Amino acid sequence: MFAATKLATRSAFRHNWVRFSSTAAAASSYKLVVVGGGAAGLAVSSTLAQKLGKNEVAVIEPSAVHYQQPLFTFVGGGLKDFSETHRPMGELIDGNAKWIQQAAAEIDPEANTVTLADGSKVSYDYLVVAAGIELNFGGIKGLEQAIGKNGVASNYSPQYVEKTHEFLQNVQGGNALFTMPATPIKCAGAPQKIAYLADEMFREKGIRDKVNVNYYTALGKIFAIDKYANAMNGIAKSRDVNVNLFHDLVEVDGANKKATFKVLGSGPNAGETVTVPYEFLHVTPPMKPFDFIKNSKIANAAGYVDVNQATLQHNKYSNVYSLGDCSSLPTSKTAAAAAAQSHVLKQNLLNQIQGKDVPAVEYNGYTSCPLVTGKHKLVLAEFSGYTGTPHETFFFNQANEHAFSYWLTAEALPSVYWNSMVKGTWKGPSTIRKLTNPANAN
Repeated sequence: MFAATKLATRSAFRHNWVRFSSTAAAASSYKLVVVGGGAAGLAVSSTLAQKLGKNEVAVIEPSAVHYQQPLFTFVGGGLKDFSETHRPMGELIDGNAKWIQQAAAEIDPEANTVTLADGSKVSYDYLVVAAGIELNFGGIKGLEQAIGKNGVASNYSPQYVEKTHEFLQNVQGGNALFTMPATPIKCAGAPQKIAYLADEMFREKGIRDKVNVNYYTALGKIFAIDKYANAMNGIAKSRDVNVNLFHDLVEVDGANKKATFKVLGSGPNAGETVTVPYEFLHVTPPMKPFDFIKNSKIANAAGYVDVNQATLQHNKYSNVYSLGDCSSLPTSKTAAAAAAQSHVLKQNLLNQIQGKDVPAVEYNGYTSCPLVTGKHKLVLAEFSGYTGTPHETFFFNQANEHAFSYWLTAEALPSVYWNSMVKGTWKGPSTIRKLTNPANAN
């Protein structure tokens, strides 16, 4: 894989020529370009900017603010303040890297260039695509007109996450609906986490008997991994949360507070629609790859960056890598997955840049989904999305609700995120697991 001396030499010649040519601007060419300043992009760019030196790495990221998105559930549930979720992007991008504060508009892997929103081009020797995934509120009829009012909110957007708690506090009775779409999404447990927090909130207010809590998922299971699906089914039943499988939200009538679902699957009602009145509606929007990726030569048929699931190297273009939500890696799209992926990608890419002919480091599909079920209660799902096998860090059964798991997720991991992950020094709990669960007890 890494016998790429000719590529590295040719790439270095082109890189230096562009830098010193009188017809090219020095700021337009870099050894490495990272598209995306989210958790995955920062984890990669921070490390490699330090390894490669000043101005050898560029980060293409239009946003001035970086959000720690795993905290949004806590904000929507009224357990944390929104101010804890974000920091200025300029404080997080490594000082050795060049921040290009624009959106990517086109990727041309044949020419080794990224075209920016203003039409200018950035050349690269190596490219890492970590652009995330796009929230598609327009994919549901009427949602764009209803979101943020009419009792409709979403923890997936910094614009609407605070509305979740506000609207939940206003509920006095009726139907509270929580949805999960048919498309791949980031943090696949989040759509149901807020349902359990809402249930707890209604109980504390003494109105739970007046509210119907309904979870609608377009999928055929409440969670992809059987061990945790069994746990969540039990929790939902014990909290009187009504789980409706194969129901995909297709329309929101905000003015009349009605939600319409299409029945999926192969059952007797497949293809029919069901309209439900609501007092509160939490929507997980469908999600999709960004057009500049989907329309490029680096995308697979589904629009995601087509990479080897073990090495994270592109299946056609050897100087292109991808990780995180925009990649084709068949595992859950979470920050935990991005941390493990970044460790693999950085080793493989650095070995390639340095011309080392060594075996590739491989990613095993590890991901984690902390399923908040109440104040101080959490099911800590850890598994390989490739095999469906649990990879639990601790010796106790993490499918059980546990106060320690809640503390770890709500208090400890946010600090790890800001102080280690975005700085490129956190690779996930694999090392810790050798001490805390050496016998792989679960």
